[in-house]
Order: sequence, then structure tokens, then C-alpha cells
Amino acid sequence: MIPDERAALQLHKKHRSNEHIVRHCETVAKVAKILVGRLEEKGVPINGKTVLAGALLHDIGRTKTQTVHHGYVGAGIVESEGVDGQVASIIRRHVGAGISSEEADSLGFPPGDYIPRTLEERIVCFSDKMVDGAKVRPFSAEVERFKRKGHDLRRLEDLRESVRSVLDEDPESLILSNL
Repeated sequence: MIPDERAALQLHKKHRSNEHIVRHCETVAKVAKILVGRLEEKGVPINGKTVLAGALLHDIGRTKTQTVHHGYVGAGIVESEGVDGQVASIIRRHVGAGISSEEADSLGFPPGDYIPRTLEERIVCFSDKMVDGAKVRPFSAEVERFKRKGHDLRRLEDLRESVRSVLDEDPESLILSNL
């Protein structure tokens, strides 16, 4: 099952997401819709329903933990609800700019690779990096946050470039000019 917006919000309610989580997820979905719309205009194959569901549910795991583990925890929540595996994969792989299997092991994650691979996963992950709380902000703010925390800047820039190359335009400019 790929939940529509109403069903995704019902899942948030069922799992007791607070208003902050829901507003953040709705803003990430709004950003992702802009990117999906442009990709569809260009004829790029993308599953917009999967992206919308993944964006709306990407932080549902924060109902259980505020750590980096919220990605795989959230994926488990939606899987237990019968949500499509592609949506669960978006949720599992949206944290940071992705988490390698070696990093995942050191963080105590279940074995696996948590780097966004599909276009749908990359769109939601990138959209999430453009949103702080419920506010869209410049990508440079996320770059600065990554620097302060000592995260992998190369992976973050690679994420942006992978979205830019498919769009054939700067995703940040597209998002900021369409809000």
C-alpha cells in the first residue's frame, strides 16, 4: 500500500507524531512535489505517489527516537502497517546524506546500506536537507550544519549533484523560486 496524504497523516496520528514532526514532513513533501513536478515535465520516470508518501512519513520514526536511528525505526513502523517497501526504503535511507554499511555497523544499525540509491530516495533525502523544522532554507545552511557536526560533506554534495544532474538545473534554485 502506498498511502496518500490523508492516509499518511492518519499514520502519524496513530503513532502519535507531534505537530512539529507532522509540519516538518508536510514541508518536505511540498519541496519534493516541486522536484517531482519538474521531473515529470521533463519526462523523467519517477513514482510521484511513492515520493509523496515517503516525504510525508520520512520522520515517523521520531515518535520512538530522536537519534539517527529514526530512519530504520520509521521504516519498521510503516512496514508493520503494510506500507509499500519502496516507501519504507525512502524512510530508511533519508538520514543525513545516507549512511554506509560500515557507518551503520558502528552506529548499531541492522546490517545494510542506508545510502539513498533510487531517484525517489534521493529526492526525499535532498528535500529533507532543504527544510529546517517547517521552514525551507538555503542548501548552504545544511552544508554548514554538516561541517559543524563533522559529517561527510562529499556525500552531501554528491546527493545535490545527483539531483541536479537528473533535473538538468539547480534543485535549490528551482525550489526557492517555486515557494
